[in-house]
Amino acid sequence: MLLSNIKKENDDLGKQVNNLGELLPFRLYVKRFIAVCVVLIGFTNLQAQSEPYDNGKKYILGDVSVSGNTSFGSETIVTYSGLRKDSEIMIPGEDISNAIKKLWNSKLFSDIEIYITKIEGDTAYLEIRLSDLPQLNEVKITGVKKGKIEAIIKDNKLHKGVKVTENLRVTTKNHLVNKYKKEGFYNTKVNINTIDLKDSITTARVNMVVAIDKGEKVKIKDIVFKGNTNLKDKVLRKSMKSTKKINLIRIFKRSKFVDSAYQADLSHMIDKYKENGYRDARVLSDSIIVNNDKTITLNINLEEGELYKFGDIKFIGNTIYTNQQLSRMLRINKGDTYNGVLLQKRIADNTKPDADDITNLYQNNGYLFSTINPVEVSADNNVIDMEVRITEGKPAYFNNVSVVGNDKTNDHVIYREIRTRPGQLYSKANVMRTVREFGQLGFFDAQAITPNFINPDPNEGTIDMEYEVKETGSSQIELQGGYGGGGFIGTLGLSFNNFSIKNILNGKAYKPIPMGDGQKLALRLQASRFYQTYSFSFSEPWLGGKRPVQFSTSLSRTKQFQYDYTTGNADKSRSFNITGISVGLARRLSVPDDYFTLSQALGYQRYDLNNYNIGLFTFGDGYANNLSYTVGLSRNNTRIDPIFPTGGSSFSATAKFSFPYSLVNGVDYAALKEERAENYATTISADAAITTKQRTDAQTRIAEIDQERYKWLEFYKVNFKGDWYTEITKNLVLKPSFEFGFLGAYNNDRGVIPFERFFLGGDGLGSYSLDGRESIALRGYPNQSIQPLDQNGNITNDGATIYNKFSLELRYPITLAASAKIYALGFIEGGAAYNSFKDYNPFNIKRSAGLGVRIFMPAFGLLGIDFGHGFDPLPGETVKNGWETHFIIGQQF
Repeated sequence: MLLSNIKKENDDLGKQVNNLGELLPFRLYVKRFIAVCVVLIGFTNLQAQSEPYDNGKKYILGDVSVSGNTSFGSETIVTYSGLRKDSEIMIPGEDISNAIKKLWNSKLFSDIEIYITKIEGDTAYLEIRLSDLPQLNEVKITGVKKGKIEAIIKDNKLHKGVKVTENLRVTTKNHLVNKYKKEGFYNTKVNINTIDLKDSITTARVNMVVAIDKGEKVKIKDIVFKGNTNLKDKVLRKSMKSTKKINLIRIFKRSKFVDSAYQADLSHMIDKYKENGYRDARVLSDSIIVNNDKTITLNINLEEGELYKFGDIKFIGNTIYTNQQLSRMLRINKGDTYNGVLLQKRIADNTKPDADDITNLYQNNGYLFSTINPVEVSADNNVIDMEVRITEGKPAYFNNVSVVGNDKTNDHVIYREIRTRPGQLYSKANVMRTVREFGQLGFFDAQAITPNFINPDPNEGTIDMEYEVKETGSSQIELQGGYGGGGFIGTLGLSFNNFSIKNILNGKAYKPIPMGDGQKLALRLQASRFYQTYSFSFSEPWLGGKRPVQFSTSLSRTKQFQYDYTTGNADKSRSFNITGISVGLARRLSVPDDYFTLSQALGYQRYDLNNYNIGLFTFGDGYANNLSYTVGLSRNNTRIDPIFPTGGSSFSATAKFSFPYSLVNGVDYAALKEERAENYATTISADAAITTKQRTDAQTRIAEIDQERYKWLEFYKVNFKGDWYTEITKNLVLKPSFEFGFLGAYNNDRGVIPFERFFLGGDGLGSYSLDGRESIALRGYPNQSIQPLDQNGNITNDGATIYNKFSLELRYPITLAASAKIYALGFIEGGAAYNSFKDYNPFNIKRSAGLGVRIFMPAFGLLGIDFGHGFDPLPGETVKNGWETHFIIGQQF
C-alpha cells in the first residue's frame, strides 16, 4: 500500500526546464515542448487550476519508464499512476495531471517529475522521475525531562520507520508549542532539524532532533475589563480562581498564565454575573498583549446584559414531597435576584456528594431514578418564572450487594461496615457512608474505593451494588537505632492492624502473619544503657462479632536506671520501675448520631522507686499505686481517608478518675501537710542551731509523709481536643485545632500528684517514661521545655497541671498513592502550661510557625519533619527561642 504523511518539496521551475532541454537533443523539440513541459511541471506543485486544454494534442502512450531514488518497483509506480500503455492521452491534459495527483496523494515521495522522452509520430514516451520520502531512524528530544520524552514521541507518532514529511514537522511543532502554551509557557520555541544518513543504500533515512525551549512561564501584568459597569474589576478578578495578575503580597496563587486555567476562569467570571442576576452576560472577545518586559496583559471585552429577578417557581410532577417541603429545600423566593449558579446547586450540587439539595432529598429516600430539571417558562420584564419539573420514578431497592478486591481481609470484617443491605431502600447517603467506613478501616486505599451501580432497573425499581476496594499494607514495622541520653538506643516496634488472633496457632495462616479479622496487635521494645521498655496492646473492634463494641487491652513494663555522674554509666542499683495494665471497652452510639463513641477503661500502674533520687518525685524510695477509671465521649465524622481527611471534624472529651481514698481511709492530710511544711522549713533554714542530724531527720520525715500521700494516687484529670477539616479549594485543606487539659485533686491538703502531668513543647512524641505523663507537641520549642513557674519565678521541671494549645495547619497533598501518601503543611500554633487557675491565661501563649512534610507508608507508619520557629522565649529566658527541627515517627495503632 502506498500510504504515508508526505508533502512535496518543489524544485526550481527553471531547473526543470533545463532538464527538459537535456533530454531532448533536437532544438526543434526543445522549442516545441517548452510550453508543454512548463504546464506539466506546474502539475508537480499540486497547484493545477481549471484551465482550458484547447491547445493540447492527443497521443498514443507508447511506454512509461521510472527513474530516481525509490525503493518501489517500476510496475507498481506506473500501475498506481493510472497511465496505461497504448491508451490515448492528451498532452497537456488531465491524464498526466491525475497521474501526478495520485502519486502525491500516496504521500510516499518528496519529488515527482514527468518528462516526455521522445515522440514517434503519434506515439509519446514518458518518464516518471521521483524520490522517496526519507524514513525516520531515531529521534532526539532536548529541553524536557527524560520522563516526558516517551509521551512526546507517542503523541506525535515519531516512531522509527515513519515517513518524515513537512506535514509531520509542522504538526509536531504546532502540537508542542500549543501544549506548553496551555501549561503557561507562552514563549515556547520548537526547532526541528533532520540529518541525512549517508549509509542508506536503498531507503533514505534521517535522524530527527527536536529542540524544545519552553522558556519561563509568562506572568500576567494586568487584566483589563471593558464593558463592565455593574460588577467592579476587583470582583471580576477575584472570581477568576487561577488567573491572577502580579501581586507581591499574594502567596498561594501564582500570576503565571495557563491557557486551560484561563478558559475555565472565563466561565467562572460569567458564573459570577449569573450569581448577581445577569444571566445573559457573556464574553464578547478576549485578547493577549505581549508587553516589552515579557509579561502579558489580558484584555476582556464583556456584555453584561440586564438584571433579572426570580418570579414564580412552581414544582411539577412531585407527589412524594409537597410544594412547601421542596420550597424550603430550594430556599429561593419570588423577587430574589436571579442566581443561576445557586439555583443549580439547590437542585443538584455536583461539587458536594452530601449536599443539602433537592436531588439528594430524593436520592437519600430511595428515588434513585428521579430526575429534576429547572425550566424557564417566562422572562417578561426581566422577571423569570420557573418550573421545576420532577420525574420521581419508582423507589429503588438494593438487590445484590457485594465487595470485590479484598484478598486478605475477610468478608465478615467488610460486610459488617456496609450500610446498604439487600432489600433495603436505596440511599445515596448510606452509599457514601459505606465508602467512608471502608476508608476509615485503614486496610484499603481510601482514594481507590469505588461504589459501582450494576443492573439498575427503573421498571422493577432494583439495583445491584458492588463496592470495589484495593487492599494496602496494614502492618507497620519500626526498627531504628541511634544515640541519645548518653548512649545507644535501639527500638523494635511491630504493629499488625488487620490481625487474626484466632489463627495464631494455625501455621498455614502465616503469610507472613495471620491476617484478615480486623484486629490490632502491637509490640514495642526499646532499650539503652539507662532504660528498658516493653509494651503490648491488642484490640478487637467488634467484640463477639455482632455489635461495634471495641475491646482493648495493654501491658507495659519500664525499668529506668539513674545516671552515675562519676562513671558516666547507669547505676543499676538505683532504679525506677513501672508496670502497667489496662482494659477498655468502646461502644459506637446511635444517639445523637452514630458518629459518637463512648469509651471506658480501667487501668492500673505500679511505681517502684529504689533509691531513685532525681528531684522528679519527693521521695526516692517506696512505691505508688495508680488505679483509675477513664470515660470518654468522642465524635469523628472525618472524610474517607484517615491519613489526609478533606472534611469533617473530630472531637474527644475524656475524664480520668481515681477512687477518692481520702474520704474513707481516715488519714488527717491537713495535719500531714502542716507537719511536712514544718520539716521542709527545717531543711532550708539558715539557723546555725539546727544540726545536720535534724536536717536529715526532717528530710526522712518528708519522704515518709509523701510515701503516705502517694501510696494510692488520688486525682481527676480532664482532657478535651477538637480538630476541624475544611477543603478551601481542591485538596487544599485547613485544619484548626484546640486542646485543653486539667489535672486536679479531690483533697487540697493531699495536693496534686507528681504523676499524670502535662509536658508541653517539641514533637509531642511520648517519652520512655510511663508514669502517666502526656507529651504535648508545640513545634518551634525543645521537647517538654514549656514548664510552669513556681511562686518564686523558678521553673518547676515536673510538668504542668493545666495546659491549652491552639493550632492552625494548611495541608496540601503531593501524592495520595497507596504506596506512599505525602503531604506538605504550614502551621501556626501556640500553647502554654500552668500550675493553677490563678495563673491561667489562655491567650498568654508561646507562639510558633513553620513548615513540614508528612509521609505515610503502610510498612512504616507516619514519618515527618517540621521546621518550627519559636517567637517567644522559653520560661525563665529573655530571648526568643528561634528555629527548631522536629522529626516525627508516629505509629498508627
